[in-house]
Amino acid sequence: MKAKGLWRRIGWLGLGVLALGILGYGLEHVGLEPLSLLEAGLLAMTPLALAAIGECVNEKAGVVNIGLEGILLICTVVGVWVAEQFGSGTAGLLGGLIAGGLIGFILGLLSVYGRADQIIAGIGLNLFAMGFTPYLLMSLWAFPGIHIVPRELMVPRWITPLGQISPITLLTILLAFLAHVLLHHTVLGFRIRAVGERPEAVDVAGVRVDRLRLLTSTLGGALCGLGGAFMPLAWFGGVVKEISAGRGFIALACVVFAGLEPLLALGAAFLFGLTEGIAHAVAITPGVKERIPFYFVNMLPYLTTLLVVALVIGRRRFPRTIGQPYRRE
Repeated sequence: MKAKGLWRRIGWLGLGVLALGILGYGLEHVGLEPLSLLEAGLLAMTPLALAAIGECVNEKAGVVNIGLEGILLICTVVGVWVAEQFGSGTAGLLGGLIAGGLIGFILGLLSVYGRADQIIAGIGLNLFAMGFTPYLLMSLWAFPGIHIVPRELMVPRWITPLGQISPITLLTILLAFLAHVLLHHTVLGFRIRAVGERPEAVDVAGVRVDRLRLLTSTLGGALCGLGGAFMPLAWFGGVVKEISAGRGFIALACVVFAGLEPLLALGAAFLFGLTEGIAHAVAITPGVKERIPFYFVNMLPYLTTLLVVALVIGRRRFPRTIGQPYRRE
């Protein structure tokens, strides 16, 4: 049954990519280039995939973090500030990763030791970030609107036969495979999955449930933070207070669609990223945006998210103790 469900998800994913491919082929006839669509799709995929991969591992251990949107927001600003302080875009990415890991660690402390409601804690983080991000923009750069990243701090992209690809995108694809190997082919991965299903049995076996859940929460936050720093330093080239634009919630949709499987989450992120890439390409291509209803195309990523969640939300099996704090007897 598990293999059948996996192939069903792969089939839905394939149909989605095929539909977008047909749409891209049609858009090519109105002036868009397929390679530019692929470039835009891979860039849009990267922060979604990073957040989704980390959350897959986190939820396998029974911990839910719906504050991905807040982590993305905060880490965009932190990443740019660190990059400017050290004069390096790579340092900024590392700063975003560390900041995200710290936020994930704090959420882990609240849920594991404080036994806080994980959903409420995540909502609180998102609301906090909505106000804290403009405050950071004002306090750091004295301007609440937009802060442009100096060109020399942007992380360069590599030229390939498929167009320009960010090295962080390639790292993201590698991380998806590593997360799959971790969860399904290592002792640590077995313990992570067991903690989500039977924490009492893992505890009896001598494994610290609290430490393992704290580890996955920190890891999930760190990958999401890297995705947040990626957006201004390797993609947009600037920071605005609405820069995340719901991507944290789209990453959660990727997690739900994938059934907590990192490789499928990567595929779902590419599907969503490609829809955003098409919308972006339509918006900036002269002669195209006048002929295509831009606002309809611009809502494609969110429309796709709603359709995917509506189709799969009731058909996914999550760990038995997900979202429940473990109380040692």
